[in-house]
Amino acid sequence: MNEKKILTIQDISCVGQCSLTVALPVISAMGIETAILPSAILSTHTGGFTGYTFHDLTDDIPAIKEHWKKENIRFDAFYTGYVGSVKQLEYISDIMDELKKPDSIIVIDPVMGDKGKLYPGFEPSFAKEMAKMCKKADVIVPNLTEAAFMLDEEYIEDNHTEEYIERILKKLLALGCKNALLTGVNLQPGKLGIASINGATGKISYYFRDLINGMFHGTGDVFASSFAGAMVLGKSVDEAGKIAVDFTVDAIQKTINDKSHWYGVKFELALPGLIDSIRK
Repeated sequence: MNEKKILTIQDISCVGQCSLTVALPVISAMGIETAILPSAILSTHTGGFTGYTFHDLTDDIPAIKEHWKKENIRFDAFYTGYVGSVKQLEYISDIMDELKKPDSIIVIDPVMGDKGKLYPGFEPSFAKEMAKMCKKADVIVPNLTEAAFMLDEEYIEDNHTEEYIERILKKLLALGCKNALLTGVNLQPGKLGIASINGATGKISYYFRDLINGMFHGTGDVFASSFAGAMVLGKSVDEAGKIAVDFTVDAIQKTINDKSHWYGVKFELALPGLIDSIRK
């Protein structure tokens, strides 16, 4: 038996179906042993809730790493999501360097903003440090806002051109990552999807589904978690991207008619379809 072990590093929002409360069940359901390293713990996510609690876990990270080293724990893959500070980036970089295997896969989701704006608590200087971190990655999966801030590029919300998307992809690749994938790509009305570039061949690929109007919290984490899991299972970037898009759309479709469920998507109900897709 040669089961894979992944370490996912991001915050725990205890209620709200995002970050580690998505990553752990999704990747585990894909048959991958999933270890976690919380960057912070919040009572809820920050999108729509008020008065939430927040506890920063930065100072705990070095001791956790040292304990893992002592126990000779190593990981087949690393997947990062919400990271709250430059200091955490430094600590995470050390963990990747010291606890990886020769063939470990690194997937970085540079979570920091959406809709052309950075999330509260982030500054443009953080985006520059995240851009440096991306050189470690086998794949990075930013949305267009995050890509624009890392690259000092213009942010265009929709009605994209292939020229614009391909320029962004090539500049992301120039950060030093092996492959890059953009989410939130819209080349034609009524369609939304992803675009990726293969660092070895330069090939650019697209995958789209019908646009579903609305705001759905946590879908970036649903996408990135299933994408990272598919990569660990040996899928190509294009295959993993398609699996993750379809899973995310299915989760939205299973949620959209329940107006009381505004804080996330019912990804749990979409897990059977995800499992079927990785067996193909």
